[in-house]
Amino acid sequence: MKLSPSDPVREILSRTSLGQLVSTLTRVLGPANLDLAEDAVQEAVARALSHWARHGVPPNPDAWLTVTAKNAALDVLRRKASFTARSDAVLRAFTERAWSGAEFQKVFADDQLAMLFLCCHPALPLESQLALTLKTVCAFTTPEIARALLSEESAVAQRIVRAKRQIRDQNLRFELPGEGELHHRLDSALAVLYLMFNEGYSATGERLIREELCDEAIRLGRMTAAHPVTSSPDVHALVALMLLQSSRLAARTGPEGDLLTLDEQDRGRWDRSRILDGLRSLESGTAGATWGAYQYEAAIAAAHATAPSLRETDWPHILQLYDGLRAVKPSPVVELNRAVAVAKVHGPAAGLEALEAVRGHPALRSYYALPAIAGRLWSDAGDPGRAAEYYRQACELAPSGPEQAFCLARLAQLENR
Repeated sequence: MKLSPSDPVREILSRTSLGQLVSTLTRVLGPANLDLAEDAVQEAVARALSHWARHGVPPNPDAWLTVTAKNAALDVLRRKASFTARSDAVLRAFTERAWSGAEFQKVFADDQLAMLFLCCHPALPLESQLALTLKTVCAFTTPEIARALLSEESAVAQRIVRAKRQIRDQNLRFELPGEGELHHRLDSALAVLYLMFNEGYSATGERLIREELCDEAIRLGRMTAAHPVTSSPDVHALVALMLLQSSRLAARTGPEGDLLTLDEQDRGRWDRSRILDGLRSLESGTAGATWGAYQYEAAIAAAHATAPSLRETDWPHILQLYDGLRAVKPSPVVELNRAVAVAKVHGPAAGLEALEAVRGHPALRSYYALPAIAGRLWSDAGDPGRAAEYYRQACELAPSGPEQAFCLARLAQLENR
């Protein structure tokens, strides 16, 4: 098959392949030369566009790109006398590799996991960790990251440059963390994956959902859970949470991209295979004696995913789980979501009373879900005037087009009533 010059190489090569290759080259070249690793892979992609258009796609595109990227890195190193030692290291690392063999695929996977831990080093700011992970591990371009995070390209580029400089200046190492620091480093990596998933699941702007972010977070979570060094109940619980939440993605929006609440969703469109995978991961995630936030959140997601209908949802059990979650991870958002469960179990008046605990919290001042939930509860309590007042506030705060349209539709219903 020949590749047209207008076709992207990513039609043939996945983000995973490109991220793995950057990771392996970074291990060989050293984290301080991360730019060189990325440049070599980009040069290989450019050569692939030209060569594959003329000669067709090779039988093993990954191997072709790996060899080409290695040669591109060597070309640079040979022009710099100070990199002689690195040049020798590249030759040793890529000599006698079985490019399509299982052993080499394991090397790729180990390198990508080490790259994840380098990008998510606690010494780096969280926003830089996320941007650098998307750039190097997930092979997103800077414009793609900017679009996904609704940031300016220049701001994203600066975060990445600062993170690379910090890696170089602080001599951060490319390795899987040892036993002594594993827990702290793993917590940092999981926080980035959790943030990545949530950025995709409840995106801002005109698109409510960015599936590519959700899929990458799940892929990296599964990779972390599968490795014997980094596998832990917390990792499995986070994977379970992401799988269970993402099982509803197709049903969260209507034909016109409008937001659908849990009671409006067609449960027949929920991804049953993901639900089953999520339940299996949850079983591994709750094997330990102690539950943390990921376990409670995943268990709540499981209770929703396994309920045949909204009416048959086990709300008392969900409320118990929220009580456990607030004990291990107290936050105003947890209290807000718990208030919904309180209303389902004890009625809207009790839910509104629970909302009072967080209504004035600074962290929720611009959070549209607070007035939206208050509007729903006042509507259920039989006060459409108060409900409309809160939905107007929610319309002003809604971060995405679909969420704003949702609030406007609810407001119109109340006014027509």
